[in-house]
Amino acid sequence: MFCLNLHLTASVSGCGVPSYWPNTSRVVNGEEACLYSWPWQVSLESFYPTCGGTLIAPDWVLTAALCITLHTYRVVLAEHDMDKEEGPEQSIMVAKMFIHPKWNDNCVSCGNDIALLKLEKSASLNDKVKPACLPEHSSTLTHNQPCYGVTFSAAGGPRATRLQQALLPVVDHSVCSQSDWWGSSAKTTMVCPGGDSKSACHGDSGGPLNCKGRDNRWYVEGVTSFVDGRGCNTPKKPTVFTRVGTDVLINMNNNFKKYLSSFHC
Repeated sequence: MFCLNLHLTASVSGCGVPSYWPNTSRVVNGEEACLYSWPWQVSLESFYPTCGGTLIAPDWVLTAALCITLHTYRVVLAEHDMDKEEGPEQSIMVAKMFIHPKWNDNCVSCGNDIALLKLEKSASLNDKVKPACLPEHSSTLTHNQPCYGVTFSAAGGPRATRLQQALLPVVDHSVCSQSDWWGSSAKTTMVCPGGDSKSACHGDSGGPLNCKGRDNRWYVEGVTSFVDGRGCNTPKKPTVFTRVGTDVLINMNNNFKKYLSSFHC
């Protein structure tokens, strides 16, 4: 793995701009991510790590609805190696959980697998902890657009202890909804990147689909939802993500609307 530890200073700030840029130069079937190159990645934990998530504001985290039960949760930021206490980690308890009102935990493929977590206190933003940008309602992804899944799951193997990333080109809905792909399970509220024989088992539930915008910032365009029951490397069965949009999050929670009006990345 080659990592260029380019530490960008105050010339660029705000959401979606890592201080340590990720290695995106090669098409890979999953590899260890460069240290702190995805500074919005969150580990959602109860008694143990359960899901991934995305920091989208100092005190808001985005994850999957299927991750949320009656447990008490905390989020851990700046986590790279789960087997080591490396120093910059931040552990913050979750104060409130807001699940999409149309989520049905008996039908994951019905959609709406998305949740907002309000933290007890704001994360301390620094060069290792930053929020991802949120896409606008009108945001569209093009076929084969390069996006990245980030997770602590290894491709087709046991859980990795270090943060992993995988290149996942976007599959257009007209392709993903074909009968030999996901068929009717692929809704327009979903996005399914990857899908060939080298698809990576890239995502904990709730983890982000990171796509770079024209402004060179990273946007969380999807939340990891479900995979094929036969395994993560099944051809034409990419991991399915719930599409993210500011309108979806505003409709879920009015407090988030207030946040958007008071905080700008």
